[in-house]
Amino acid sequence: MSADGAGLGPAFDAVMARVAVTAEAVGPRFPLYAEPADGRWTTTGRGSWTGGFWAGLLWLRARYTGDAADRRAAAASTARLAPWVGADTATRGLILWYGTAPAGDDAGAAELQGLGARAMLSAYDRELGLVPWGDALGGPRLLARVDGVPGTVPLLAGAGGQGAAAAAAHLSRHLDLCLDATPGGLIPALTFDAVAGWQPCPDPPPGWSRGRAWLLLAVADALLRPDLSLPGPAARLGEAAERLVAQLGFAGHEFPSGGPVPAADAGRPDGPLDTSAAAITAVALLKLARVPGPRAAGYAYRAEAILHRLAEDHVTGPGSGRPTGMLLDGCYDAGKGLAVRHELVWGDFFLALGLAAVHGIVDITRV
Repeated sequence: MSADGAGLGPAFDAVMARVAVTAEAVGPRFPLYAEPADGRWTTTGRGSWTGGFWAGLLWLRARYTGDAADRRAAAASTARLAPWVGADTATRGLILWYGTAPAGDDAGAAELQGLGARAMLSAYDRELGLVPWGDALGGPRLLARVDGVPGTVPLLAGAGGQGAAAAAAHLSRHLDLCLDATPGGLIPALTFDAVAGWQPCPDPPPGWSRGRAWLLLAVADALLRPDLSLPGPAARLGEAAERLVAQLGFAGHEFPSGGPVPAADAGRPDGPLDTSAAAITAVALLKLARVPGPRAAGYAYRAEAILHRLAEDHVTGPGSGRPTGMLLDGCYDAGKGLAVRHELVWGDFFLALGLAAVHGIVDITRV
């Protein structure tokens, strides 16, 4: 398999065309998930935790086309993320990093990213050693969740020396709490009690498909940031990456027994799949491939293999009776039966980001 994305061009073209169709359909709203039968989107007004992925997709399309109108559309979508700067949620990492990082030298995106970085730093809890999950999306505030780490690490690191220290502590604390000592063990979420300390939450379950993918993505970002200083950083992060890659089933060149697309819940192997988890994993592996070392080539091979499988088996093509360029078989929430075989906006984003990286349209180390 080549390192230049050979054979992936048609899929990239289709995904970018799908972004244009989606933009026309949703207008100023944010797409969340689309029906697999007809591509009709469920949308939100403020974007929820996924809004940055839609803005990021628009930036990727603007890079792809080079069109000034596409840049304006991307900039407008990013500007609509501004209210999230003041929201009490660790998902500001997902919203404000991925909604701005693909923008390159856009001044408005850079300003919003800086505001987000400083707001995130102000939310850092020194006693807990992390940025709490927050209560903006409902539920208890003092949570540690793996999806509160990706995006947060590079966003915090942009807030100067204190930000880099907080980013390192935030990631280190989540590794301590979430990467269970048992073989294959991961605890996706924990709640803090003043007496009992950190206790595992029942939801998401340990077999949650995106849990390891999100944490691997955060570790990969940290390995690409020499300004982060964890205790024994290179060794500890490298070991965490290897362990997570092994847990995901990609320790060798072969796919896991069930293929590169995991079950949405490993505890329900006959349940729905989750292509979004596979796309996140592919991007994390592409990042790890940029970290010098003996495993870099293997990470690149696995990343491109995942992208090929997604493109060949899960992206709609012409003549399918559905809109072209949909990444199907994503699962929003298996436990609740919510959007279990759908197109998900974050799945689209990470697939597009991976494809853009292998085609040289973005520098994966900076997004």
